[in-house]
Amino acid sequence: MGVRAKNAVMIIAVVLLAVIPLIVHPGAEFGGADGAAEEAVAEMQPDYQPWFKSVWEPPSGEIESLLFALQAAAGAGFIGYYLGLVKGRKEQAPPRR
Repeated sequence: MGVRAKNAVMIIAVVLLAVIPLIVHPGAEFGGADGAAEEAVAEMQPDYQPWFKSVWEPPSGEIESLLFALQAAAGAGFIGYYLGLVKGRKEQAPPRR
């Protein structure tokens, strides 16, 4: 199997992983771990009070999602840059004897 075929299979697999849950559970709310943890704590300890409050609260859920996506993109960019740098250095290094 060629490189293009492998890449096509991986892309199709990623798309299916993203789409299948939406088809299997239409209209479901896919929440994050923070919300689930908050609900679990409220269930176990209804009188629990947080130790501190956030320094800044985003004005809306959309802004919060945007900031999360930017953080993920920056992390992915850094990892991609580093892996490319390491691979480039290996390719340019003289062969070992």
